[in-house]
Amino acid sequence: MRLRPLFDIRGRALATLLLVASLAPFASQARTLEEIKAKGSISMCANPDALPYASAKADPPGFQIEIGRAIAQGLGVSLDLAWIKPRYRANLVNCDILVDSINDPELYEGKLLLSHPYQHGGIALGVAASGKGAQGFDDVPKGQKVGVMVGSLASVVLGKRGVTTSPYSFEPDLLDDLVKGELYGVAVGHAILAYYIRQHPESGLILVPVYDKEPELTWTVAVGMRKSDKALVDAVNQIVDRMVEDGTMAAIYGRYGVEYRRP
Repeated sequence: MRLRPLFDIRGRALATLLLVASLAPFASQARTLEEIKAKGSISMCANPDALPYASAKADPPGFQIEIGRAIAQGLGVSLDLAWIKPRYRANLVNCDILVDSINDPELYEGKLLLSHPYQHGGIALGVAASGKGAQGFDDVPKGQKVGVMVGSLASVVLGKRGVTTSPYSFEPDLLDDLVKGELYGVAVGHAILAYYIRQHPESGLILVPVYDKEPELTWTVAVGMRKSDKALVDAVNQIVDRMVEDGTMAAIYGRYGVEYRRP
């Protein structure tokens, strides 16, 4: 996996700001619920190589794809997948929804409408067995390195606190170095770390949900819909709420080792 999710908030991640800027032409092209039903499908933008979020090749395909399929099924239509990567502008593929959009209406004003939020997460601290007992970044011994993604929110927050960080371009490299003992810990998205632990149980890595007590490192996510009609928003809200209430949402995340936390 070589892509971070699109984080928020008010400058939290450059990737999100670039995506929001790229969505500007969407408003004039939005499909209404009636048009989606007439077409018989709803389209969703996703990254083709970003497990546990999404994958064009893997089975299971990633929790974003499973959520998208459940939404499409609830609407009585099929799901069309439009594969994008960060260097491409999402508006070029004209998709209807973006799963895991940050739940901040001001961020997307005039560009996306948001469903009810359905998952709470954030940046987690990953440590090896030797770091067991660490409850947060303040427990990192002075001088010990914490791996972070280049230019990430975590790198900024930890840098301001005086925590020694080591920058990486790809999460697999960061996590592999933690297993090798070259880092004391890592600061990455909770889903990325949880999925790695599920895939490599022999690693002995421990996930510490520091986002529970770090307001700067936490967020909730929702389904982003190109600025369309109220009928589509209401229909998606009903489906999302039902998935939360009946355990479908928790089951989807659970298949990837990711803890479900209701907002």
